[in-house]
Amino acid sequence: MDSIEGKVIPQGNYKPAVRHGTIIYTAGMTPRKGGILQFKGKILLDTPIETYKNAVVLATTNALSAANGCLQGHEHIDVILQLNVYLNAEQGFEKHAQVADYASNFLKGQLGIQCIGTRAAIGVATLPSNAAVEITMVASVK
Repeated sequence: MDSIEGKVIPQGNYKPAVRHGTIIYTAGMTPRKGGILQFKGKILLDTPIETYKNAVVLATTNALSAANGCLQGHEHIDVILQLNVYLNAEQGFEKHAQVADYASNFLKGQLGIQCIGTRAAIGVATLPSNAAVEITMVASVK
């Protein structure tokens, strides 16, 4: 995803987020800034997990920005119903939950502890453009 004037725009033929009633679904968000993928490649076994914090936070920022783009008037995100953190992880990597905590902690800081919902941390063989991480979320609106 690229960002123009704070709005996330898709890298293909889809919407960055869609709203149905009071539920918002985001597309997969990678750690892009100014259209440039900032973090590429595998999440490695022998690299400290702190190395991946900025990638996760940037992708989560993009997802939250896309969700916020669906809000109207005085609405706000009430709860993140589902957060999916996809990791382009090297085979044998086992610290998915710890890396995904960076996304949860960022959202907690932005929205408050009451907004944190369920989460899945998923290791995958590849991600689009060889991104290190991809984030999707489902959120409710109040």
